[in-house]
Amino acid sequence: MADRNTPQLETERLILRKFTENDIEALYLILRDKEVNTFLPWFPLQSMEEAKAFFDARYAAEYEKPQAYAYAICLKGDSCPIGYIKVDMEEGHDFGYGLRKEFWHRGIVTEAGKAVLAQVKRDGLPYVTATHDINNPRSGGVMRQLGMEYRYSYEEQWQPKDFLVTFRMYQMNFQEQGEYVFRKYWDESAVHFVETGIYTV
Repeated sequence: MADRNTPQLETERLILRKFTENDIEALYLILRDKEVNTFLPWFPLQSMEEAKAFFDARYAAEYEKPQAYAYAICLKGDSCPIGYIKVDMEEGHDFGYGLRKEFWHRGIVTEAGKAVLAQVKRDGLPYVTATHDINNPRSGGVMRQLGMEYRYSYEEQWQPKDFLVTFRMYQMNFQEQGEYVFRKYWDESAVHFVETGIYTV
């Protein structure tokens, strides 16, 4: 059986690999930036100690699992991570990413995302979901470029930042689910609805 714990992937410009303890400084550079952090669920990191704790909780622990997709995004020829991309193994199989802002607008996340989604499809995941704040429409554009389809919108009191966010939920089905929709966020939110005319945002 193929290694399904974050198998290394390669694209035209990128190497996608596991984070290691040697990457903690690079992880800090990604996650300390306030602008990068605006639409991430956690607060900007304030120290290398916080970056080490983040690595231990979010990566070292994840790599202990039999199946995990938690990648450092590296440019070929440079082993230093410039971002991260992941699909989690919880029920929603949530797809997410973050990238240092000096590398924005180069199609890097789209390129990495195509490789990761192809891998999870090969490994038998039935679907992935992804959500974005309605105030971050560029993220929805990435999801559409990857072939995901908008399903619905919902409100959530976002934690730990503790403010109200309207999210758009996208989904990609890999197997014979037809039009299956992952409804957990819809069901848990008192305010949920389907928007029209968002596909060209």
